[in-house]
Amino acid sequence: MRIKGIHTVVTGGASGLGLATAKHLVREGVTVTLLDLPGSAGAEEAAALGPAARFVPTDVTSSDAVTAAFAAAREQGPIRAVVHCAGRGRPMRILTKDGKATDQAPFEAVIRLNVIGTYNVLSSAAETMAANELHDGDRGVCVLTASVAAFEGQIGQINYATAKAGIVGMTLPAARDLASVGIRVCTIAPGTFATPLLTNGRPDIVEALASAVPHPRRLGDPSEYAALAAHIIENGMLNGETIRLDGAIRMAPR
Repeated sequence: MRIKGIHTVVTGGASGLGLATAKHLVREGVTVTLLDLPGSAGAEEAAALGPAARFVPTDVTSSDAVTAAFAAAREQGPIRAVVHCAGRGRPMRILTKDGKATDQAPFEAVIRLNVIGTYNVLSSAAETMAANELHDGDRGVCVLTASVAAFEGQIGQINYATAKAGIVGMTLPAARDLASVGIRVCTIAPGTFATPLLTNGRPDIVEALASAVPHPRRLGDPSEYAALAAHIIENGMLNGETIRLDGAIRMAPR
């Protein structure tokens, strides 16, 4: 799908991978609706991107909020692509230090944000895109975001790894399901990337994570995620695939 002139939705668009994607798409002549939490820097970032961008505050865990956000985005024109970056983890182990089962609240919260949130965005995107006219053979493209934790979850990531594996698991069924209406679905599984969530951590931990990448021996740059997301939108044969973007890293147990 030629991306110049299309309209897209980017979730988690106020920072990190989402903001980098929005910036990349705007440079390519795309208009973008940023979705992120109320109270985020979304309004300021959209203003900085200029007239090609707008911000709609949205909590992706609410299906009603997501439906309303897509309705608002649709006012800017047919939504041809969605890049879903909203999501995060929360450290959790199965047992506490005294050997008791951990409360399930942090498990449920991470599943709700990453899995339910992804489904909310995917289903609203599909409903909106299904009404589009074909454009270069597609009615729309959805790019989801998992993590290498889906494959090599570390100690303390039981909730996050499970959630990201759920996104990988929905990718092929979603692509097959939506093929009949001309919508493609792919997922990017990033490794360790230089997003604020990571770079604001302890310098020694950041350095260790960067040095664990075989090549290039550094953290991924969000612009590299953005470039891949744009390529998935443009490449009509990419469908139903989860693509690792990780410099060949394979995460150790801890």
